[in-house]
Amino acid sequence: MKEEIFGPIAPIYRFESIEEAIQIANSTPSGLAAYVYTEDYRKIRLLSEKIESGMLGVNEGLISSEQVPFGGVKESGFGREGSKYGIYEYLNIKYVCIGGF
Repeated sequence: MKEEIFGPIAPIYRFESIEEAIQIANSTPSGLAAYVYTEDYRKIRLLSEKIESGMLGVNEGLISSEQVPFGGVKESGFGREGSKYGIYEYLNIKYVCIGGF
């Protein structure tokens, strides 16, 4: 993926290791949101720390809400809007949503 696409698209990539998956995810110039599906809490923690995105959905596809910060990193924007975090323009806060197992 080289362009940020706003639409119902689900790019799926094969990878050999979690490190390779992180490298693939971070190789794009944009970083609005990322989505992962796993039941391994160690992987969830690692991915939430290492993936360069403003939002991360874990086992959940609909992560936007007026109650949570919205925004990206890299070329996807600066700062957050929505929720109490909208005022913190100089922080990179990552929202992690973990769906049911």
